Amino acid sequence: MKRARLIYNPTSGREKIRKYLPYILERLEQAGYETSTHATTGPGDAVRAAKEAAERQYDLVIAAGGDGTVNEVINGLAASEHRPMLGIIPCGTSNDFARAMGIPKKIKACCDVLCGSHTLLIDIGKANNRYFINVAAGGTMTELTYEVPSKLKTVFGYLAYLIFGVKKLPTLRPYHVKIEYDGNNYEGDIFLFFLCNTKAVGGFDKVAPLSNVDDGLLDLIIVEKMTVPKLVQAGIKTISSKQLKDAKIKYHQVKNVRITFEPKQMPINLDGEYGGDTPMEFACLHHHFQLLAPDPNIQFNKRKR
Repeated sequence: MKRARLIYNPTSGREKIRKYLPYILERLEQAGYETSTHATTGPGDAVRAAKEAAERQYDLVIAAGGDGTVNEVINGLAASEHRPMLGIIPCGTSNDFARAMGIPKKIKACCDVLCGSHTLLIDIGKANNRYFINVAAGGTMTELTYEVPSKLKTVFGYLAYLIFGVKKLPTLRPYHVKIEYDGNNYEGDIFLFFLCNTKAVGGFDKVAPLSNVDDGLLDLIIVEKMTVPKLVQAGIKTISSKQLKDAKIKYHQVKNVRITFEPKQMPINLDGEYGGDTPMEFACLHHHFQLLAPDPNIQFNKRKR
């Protein structure tokens, strides 16, 4: 019998994972998995649990939670010689990566994916000695995801980010940055940058419209210094996928990047979590994981559960 390890955040997404845990385990057993569980107890715990699962050569590791839980799990697995197949149960606040991959939030439909046989080889990003699966970011507003209290996210969901974001608008300021990418150089004053592995970032589905999770490239987006009203306009353009036409937004598809903020270090956000300070070197690790994903030939019933 195949072995699966379910690593879940018990506080994620209004704590719904606890309610459906018996159902999930039953579905996995029916699919031929002997499944054990690990409830995370704090920051870094999912990293340790995933690393142990890789060392014990589990066939499948499932990350149940938000983007932060998924990030910790891939950080526990990425450096291992034996990397189990990856599954995801999205039950966090934004679930950007799962949404980009089409993984349903409804538990029954998600279990249909986990118990199916359709997989994808996916890229991940490396940032110095850490990893990310969806996005690396730095600059204005990018610290919101780890500054918003977890209890507030549980109660208000994505609205919690919007509340804190509005509060920060009066304090926006640009940063001077040097960016080296695939033999090219950029230097200037920017508000923020993104390195995207999928199209979805921060609750928006088309921030990186050219991105593909299996193309061996990361999509570098640089948002240059501009007035706050123009920044808001750029945000509106992003919703309608027109940001590539904005002269103040630079878009490149890259394999390797080095970023330095001046005159001081800048904290970098990896999948919504603090990932260290600049200077930082990034690389795309091509086809690093095998992910259980929806079969495009099957229509999943997303209404149930």
